[in-house]
Amino acid sequence: MSTATRPSEGPPTVSFAHRNLPLLLLQARECVLARFRPVLKAHGLTEQQWRILRLLMETGPLEPRQIGQRCGISSPSMAGILARMEALDLVLRERLEHDQRRQLVTPTASSRALAQRIAPRIDAEYKAIEAQLESALVGSLVSTLDQVIARLGPSAEAAEDGA
Repeated sequence: MSTATRPSEGPPTVSFAHRNLPLLLLQARECVLARFRPVLKAHGLTEQQWRILRLLMETGPLEPRQIGQRCGISSPSMAGILARMEALDLVLRERLEHDQRRQLVTPTASSRALAQRIAPRIDAEYKAIEAQLESALVGSLVSTLDQVIARLGPSAEAAEDGA
């Protein structure tokens, strides 16, 4: 016979003062991404590849470190993703003339054409989300998320540290 005690079968005894914000954000992210995954899959893209392509289409060429920071992709993962994207002719990686240790990542003509083909379906999903949630709520959500990122993100931490 075991002397171990059985876990309580009643309600949890730990009480938290706040709802689980990280979990809520992850659940909301999943709800939104579920709308876009079929579009990306139909065009042979992963979520990470699309994040990178969309960023490069909006900003122009960037270094892998910059892409990783803005897309929330770790450096080790970024190296593999960019290598696969280069093999698929989605990006071009070129060494910088003034510093051969650094690279610049640029979207290729074929990835620009792919983005043009995908854009109408992506826009349709945004319109469907706005219809379901209402445009004002989507606008408010985007504005709120921008504020959260500005106040809690890495650049905000650097500003607080006096950097």
